[in-house]
Amino acid sequence: MLLQRVITALVLVPLVVWGVLKSPHDLFALIAAVVFLLCGWEWARLTGMRSIFARAGYLLLIAAIMAWLYFNATVQQQDILVIAAAGIWCGITAALFLWRQRPLQQVGWQPVPAAFGLLLLPAAWLALWLLHLSSPNGPAITLGLMVLIWSADSAAYFTGKALGKHKLAPVLSPGKTLEGVAGGLVAAAVVGILLFLFLGQGSAASLVAAACIALLTALVSVGGDLFESMVKRRAGEKDSGKLLPGHGGIWDRIDSLISSSPVFIAALSLSGFAV
Repeated sequence: MLLQRVITALVLVPLVVWGVLKSPHDLFALIAAVVFLLCGWEWARLTGMRSIFARAGYLLLIAAIMAWLYFNATVQQQDILVIAAAGIWCGITAALFLWRQRPLQQVGWQPVPAAFGLLLLPAAWLALWLLHLSSPNGPAITLGLMVLIWSADSAAYFTGKALGKHKLAPVLSPGKTLEGVAGGLVAAAVVGILLFLFLGQGSAASLVAAACIALLTALVSVGGDLFESMVKRRAGEKDSGKLLPGHGGIWDRIDSLISSSPVFIAALSLSGFAV
C-alpha cells in the first residue's frame, strides 16, 4: 500500500506542478473542471445515488453551474459564491472539531452533503481558477496554496505518528490527533510566510497576516478531511473511489483543497492583498 502511494504520488506531483505552472488560464480551468467533475461522480455515490442516471444528472448540474460561473456570472456573483463557500466551510470545520465522541449511523441517502456538493465543488473550482487568473503570479500562488496544504498534511501525519496522544475527532477520523494538527499548523504558517515573501510582502504586518491566513486555511483543510470522513463513514465506505492506486479516489486526495481554496482566496481578498 505504501509503495503504491509513493509511486502514484511520484507520477501525479510532476503532472500537477506542470499543469498549474504551464497551462494557460483557460486550459487550467478545463483541467480543473474535469478533476472536480470526477469528484462529483464519487460524491454522488457516497451520498447515496446508486443509479448511474442519478449520478449523471448530478454531474450535469455541477457542470452547468461551472459553465454559468465561467461564461455568464458577474465578478460580484463569483465573489459572493467564493465567500459564501468559505463561510460554510468555516462553519463545517468548527462543528466537526466539536464532534468528538458523538456516534454516527450508516444511512442510505445523505441529502445535505449531496446539496452541499452542488455548491462547494463549483465554488472550489472557481476559487482555484480565479487564483490562477488573478495576476502574473497567479499560477505560482495557486501552486503555493497546494504546497501549503501538502506541507500541512504531511507535517500533521508525521507529528501525529511521533507525538500524537490526544484524539481530535475519534469517531470521524481515529488517526487524527491534536498534536498532529498542531504540527500541520506550524508547517502551514511557515509556508504561508514564505509565499508572502515570494510576493514581495516583507513587512512585519504582512508576515503576521500571512501566518494568520495560512493557519485558517490549514484548519479548514482539516475540516474538509473530517467532512469527507463523516460522509464516508455514514455511507459505510473506506474510500471515495479506486481511481488512484494506494490513495483511493480523487476526493480522497483533494478533500483538503476543496475546503481550503475558497477560504484562502476569500481571506486574501478580504485582507486587501493584491496577489
